[in-house]
Amino acid sequence: MKGKIQKEKKNQKLHAAYELERIRLKVLQKDSQSSWEDRMRGMLKLGSLPRNSSPTRLKNRCVLTGRSGSILRQFKLSRIKFRELAESGMLPGIRKSSW
Repeated sequence: MKGKIQKEKKNQKLHAAYELERIRLKVLQKDSQSSWEDRMRGMLKLGSLPRNSSPTRLKNRCVLTGRSGSILRQFKLSRIKFRELAESGMLPGIRKSSW
């Protein structure tokens, strides 16, 4: 599981490095004022960027286990680890509800 976590961190760094360039190229691509050749050059440059720099390739993962499904965004934990930590009192301000 540690390998998946490390791979995701690497992808996040790559995304951060190319984020502004990707935004700039997308704006150029959608700009109706620029020439057709400039827009096509922008599309080609956008296609030549690394695949893992795309935001759609990022995946939310649990910081403890690397599990990719059922992640609580606020805590960055899977539902299983969240419940274990909440029951043991390791998460401040969280307690089991009862009514």
